[in-house]
Order: sequence, then structure tokens, then C-alpha cells
Amino acid sequence: MTNIIVMGAKGRMGSTIAALAQADPELYLAAVLERPGNETGLDTYGCKVATDLAAVLAEFKDAVIIDFTRPECSLETAQVAVEAGCRAVIGTTGFSAYQLATLTTAAAKAPLFWAPNMSVGVNTLLSVLPQLVQKLGPSFDIEVMEIHHNKKADSPSGTAIKLGECLASARHQDLEQVKRCCREGMIGPRGSDEIGLQSIRGGDVAGDHTVYFLGQGERIEITHRAHSRENFARGALRAAKWLAGVKAGRLYGMADVLG
Repeated sequence: MTNIIVMGAKGRMGSTIAALAQADPELYLAAVLERPGNETGLDTYGCKVATDLAAVLAEFKDAVIIDFTRPECSLETAQVAVEAGCRAVIGTTGFSAYQLATLTTAAAKAPLFWAPNMSVGVNTLLSVLPQLVQKLGPSFDIEVMEIHHNKKADSPSGTAIKLGECLASARHQDLEQVKRCCREGMIGPRGSDEIGLQSIRGGDVAGDHTVYFLGQGERIEITHRAHSRENFARGALRAAKWLAGVKAGRLYGMADVLG
């Protein structure tokens, strides 16, 4: 049985993960954490409630931490995990290039996992998109559109960026050089090398992502819709089980879990 520690347990993802961990016979919810002053009400989980991760890890040395909070908080979680020799699954999005590099460096010292999207469907899509890019060729324009709830802080979504990186790589491009996240005014014709990343925010949408291949007289649209956050939470718990038997060496992702 794998011990699970959930960071930000009162958040949307944290509360979903904690509830599903309790319902999984292969997992034990060892502790839930929140920032100081925000831990009220977490005692309903019937496990340890805390605000200090290092102190919790001293008690549960073999636990896997799950963190879907904010970039700066997740980096702190990773550092504490490194110091304690523990494992961490991170699903936070919005990392800067420097922050992601810091996380990657930390993964050489402790078993760390990061994925901007933990759904099996999205990660399967990432595995087949390069084939479409290669078969359709350069005459098809590529756009990615994502829709999320009105509380989401980062834009484009981490999943949209991951999709864009996958598509750009298949074209032997650097996404940072070819992405277009905004079009307004007299900007001229669309560049043939562009990959558009467009964002919509509203309501309670858990996450919709559509990849468009737009050619002359035809187009292909591939859409993944997440109907609830449980989809991502289950992926995180699956990753936690997998990570429990892995050694440090590099920053792992869903491609590793799915084999």
C-alpha cells in the first residue's frame, strides 16, 4: 500500500485527489496539508492535518507527495522532497522555463514526476499527433484552442503548450519561435510556420483542447474534453503508484507511466 500526502487539500484538485485516494484500496491517505490558517475543516479526512511538509515527511518517509498548487509552492515541495529523500507527483502548470529547469535538476536527486495533464486520453493524443503532422505535411496550418474555467490563472494552459511543443517538434521547430497566442489588428496574412495557441475562459469547464489541421478545402479537428477533475486526479494517483517503485534519475512524465 502506498502512503499519499496531498498538498493544497482544500483546492479543487487537492480535495478531489484526497477523496479518490481514500477510496482506493491500494492507497492510504497519510496526510493532507494546507497553508497556515487555512487548514480548518480538513480533519474530516480522518488523517494527519498539517502545514509543515518536512515535519510530515519525518513521520511518513516512504510517502508519495501529490502537489497541484502553484509553481513557486510546487518547487518548494520538490526541494523538501529532495531533502527528505521522498517522491513527489506534480501536476502544477504555469512554470517558467527557469522554474521547469530547476525542477528537472531536482529530479536527479529524488524521484520526481511532472505532467501538465495527467489524463490517459491527452497523453495518448500526444503520442499520435506527430504521425498526423508528418502525413499531412507543411500545407496544413496548425492551431490549438483550449477552454478552461474562469478561475484558471495561467494562459495558455499547460496542456495547450505541451500539445504545441509536440506539434512543433514534429515539424522540427521550436515552439517559442513559432507560437502565436494573440491576433489583433492589421497583422497581415497568417505565417505558414505559425502554430496558434488560443485560450477561452468561462464557467466551470474542467478542460477542453482542440487541435486543428487546416488545409485547402478540408480540415481535421481532434478534441479532448475533460468532463471532471476526477480524470486528472486518477492519473495523478496512477502516477503515484508507479513512482513508488522508481529511483531518481530524471524528471518522469505520463509517457513513462503509460509505457
